[in-house]
Amino acid sequence: MGRERNSGVGWLSWTLIALVALALVGAGLWWWALSAQSVATLDRVDALFTGSKVEQSAPIPFGTELEQAVVVATPLAPSAELRPVVLFVHGGSWNRGSAVDYAFVARNLAIEGYVGVSAGYRLVPGGEFPAMVEDAARALRWTVDHIADYGGDPDRIYLMGHSAGAYNVAMLALDAQWLEHEDLPMDAIKGVIGLAGPYDFLPLDSDSTSNAFGGASDLAATQPINFARSDAPPMLLLTGYADTTVRPRNSRALAAALTREGQSTEPVLLPGLTHSGIIMALSRPFEGNGAVKAAIFGFLAAREHGDRATPSSPIQAAGG
Repeated sequence: MGRERNSGVGWLSWTLIALVALALVGAGLWWWALSAQSVATLDRVDALFTGSKVEQSAPIPFGTELEQAVVVATPLAPSAELRPVVLFVHGGSWNRGSAVDYAFVARNLAIEGYVGVSAGYRLVPGGEFPAMVEDAARALRWTVDHIADYGGDPDRIYLMGHSAGAYNVAMLALDAQWLEHEDLPMDAIKGVIGLAGPYDFLPLDSDSTSNAFGGASDLAATQPINFARSDAPPMLLLTGYADTTVRPRNSRALAAALTREGQSTEPVLLPGLTHSGIIMALSRPFEGNGAVKAAIFGFLAAREHGDRATPSSPIQAAGG
């Protein structure tokens, strides 16, 4: 009897040791990717968990520059109907990043049944305003024209962006001229998800904003908040209380401006979440408590079922 009890205790001990080791490995990978600011490393770690569950394309150009490319991820399970589409635009202060580096976002969207598209854009230097917004519009044009070939519905396209990419998609959704340039109707965008986006950042007080927007002849025309309108697509403005890179006031300010125009919008602020943490939460195994994914997929599900109400509190976004 004693030996049997000791054997059970030993098994539990080894199980606990294994769990602690896995947690330490996960924390180490998180620290590595975060400290090195290596999104490519994060993508490779995520691929270990998601790569066999979706089909991912090679980079597909939509322009002549290297950065002008998309990567498409689709669910492996067949579907009799075309699937909703989420076009994601990456961050990186408008001077770094690529569609390939952020393919993990498209894969995690595909796992949930969406066709995920990761889009790049011209970077600074050479990609100063309005190039980044023009490229977001061109990526949307490509998606409308070609996504049915990947099982996606061109009439059910949502935009999502992180940081600089959230700026790009917000401008695309709010300032009508960019869709007009690509001969796209305003209802081509069914909804927008902005993750830690800069929407109201005048005066230009950082190298990244000065380099990207300093040459603009009308700085007011570079700010998403100045294009808030009542007929804007529904927007989920998701950010973290602990974000010191792009302050939560940006999401609060744009939500307030939209509400004043008649498009009732509430920002969703999640406690303890940093600027990098919000994008890492879209990768595996770094989802954390799942609040970021819950808010995103709750918003998308509500749009798909015709409910325009947006999550209005962190608890609601996290599923209770």
